[in-house]
Amino acid sequence: MTVPDELFSVYYKDIYRYLYSLCRDVSLSEDLTSEVFLEVVKSIGGFRAESDVKTWLFSIARYRWLKYLRKKKRTIQTAELCELTELEQPSGRSAEKIFLDRELVRHIYAIIDEEQERPRKVAHMRINGYSFYEIGKALGISENSARVVFFRTKEKIRIKLKEEGFDYE
Repeated sequence: MTVPDELFSVYYKDIYRYLYSLCRDVSLSEDLTSEVFLEVVKSIGGFRAESDVKTWLFSIARYRWLKYLRKKKRTIQTAELCELTELEQPSGRSAEKIFLDRELVRHIYAIIDEEQERPRKVAHMRINGYSFYEIGKALGISENSARVVFFRTKEKIRIKLKEEGFDYE
């Protein structure tokens, strides 16, 4: 058995679960997990063991997830440009709806930026695709603490938006 095979058998489920937690799509999680291990095969010779193998694998997974999001974002931006020029696509999203969605996102970021340092960092890291494990390690807290901080921050945002009259799910 080769090193990539061993890594696959030991870490496949962890990487899959991590990617599934980000996208909530079984098929996409499987595809991204496969891409992660293809990258492992290509780059195993360059692994210098400066970090834990699991950390290295999760960083590859996070990179793959972010690459997917960037590609998807370009596709979404192209679709939104069409919506703005045509004012309405078959999806039914008007230019006004697109504007309101963007304003809501800006408002959520403003609420996050009002938080204390730890919840703000946890929220920003999670939004940027970091796992709770990575967040905990970076901030010197446990993975569960990172989850709790993020959950509480989301609840504060949800309550504040509801108080301000935003209705979303």
